[in-house]
Amino acid sequence: MRIGMMVDSYKPYISGITNYVEINKQHLEKAGHEVFVFTFGDLEYEDNEPNVIRSPGVPLADTGFYLSMRYTRAAKKLLQTMDVVHVHHPFLSGRLALRYCRPLRIPILFTNHTRYDLYAQAYLPLMPDEVSNGLLQAYMPPFCKAVDLVITPSAGMEKVLRELNVEGKIEIVPNGVDLKNFHAATPLPRAQFGYKEDDILLVYAGRIAPEKNIPFLLESFSGIAKAIPNVHLMLIGGGSQQFEHEIRSLINDLNVASRVRMAGKVASVQAKLRAD
Repeated sequence: MRIGMMVDSYKPYISGITNYVEINKQHLEKAGHEVFVFTFGDLEYEDNEPNVIRSPGVPLADTGFYLSMRYTRAAKKLLQTMDVVHVHHPFLSGRLALRYCRPLRIPILFTNHTRYDLYAQAYLPLMPDEVSNGLLQAYMPPFCKAVDLVITPSAGMEKVLRELNVEGKIEIVPNGVDLKNFHAATPLPRAQFGYKEDDILLVYAGRIAPEKNIPFLLESFSGIAKAIPNVHLMLIGGGSQQFEHEIRSLINDLNVASRVRMAGKVASVQAKLRAD
C-alpha cells in the first residue's frame, strides 16, 4: 500500500507525534508498504530518511510549527496517489486531507493524540474555558464524522472526544514502544553528568511546555529532595525559550538548582533512560 502520514510538524521538531510517526513509518516500511510523510517546514532541511514531503509555511516563532493552509502542487499531486492517508493533527493537516483526499474517496484515518482543551488552557490563558471548549465542540464532531476512522491511544482520550460530543465508533489503539532500542542502548557513565554511582536519578523525558505541568513536578521534587539527600532530577527535552527560562527561574526559586539538570533536546533518549 501507499500510505500518507499527514502531520503539521515533523523533524527536526521533537515531539511525541514526531516519534510516533517515525516509528510507525519504519515498521510499515519493513512490512513492505510505501510510506510518505506530508508536513510543513523549512524546504532546505535535509532529512535522514526518504519520502518526507515538505510544503512551505510561516514559522510560528521558535515553536517548530509552520502555518499554512495548502500543499505545493507537487505535494498535492503525490498525496492524491495514496491508497490511504493517516492524519495526526485535525486542524491544518486534517482540513487538507478533507480538501484533497475526500473528493477522490481516499480513505482518511485520524488519530487524536492531543488534549487540545489543555493546550487552550496553557497557550490561551485569557480565553475562558467555556469559549475554548465551545470552539472544540463546534469543530471536532463534524471533522471526526467526515473521516473514515477515528483512533485514540487510550480510553481516557476517547472519553475526552465523547465529552466534545464526538459520536460514532472510536477505535482505541495504544501507542507502541520499540523495546529493542532500549535493550541495545549503552548507558552513559553517570560521572559524565556529575552523578555518583549511589545517587538516585529521576528522569523526565518530554517537551518543556506548559501543558506538561512541569512546575508541579518540580514542586513535588523539591519536597523529595529535602527528604532524600542523594536524589537528583534530569529534565530531557526542549521547548520555547521563554518557557525554558521560566522553568530555570522556578528551579532557582525552589533552591534545587544543584539537584536538577536540564539536558535540553536529545534526539535519542534511550541511553539516558536508565534511571532509578
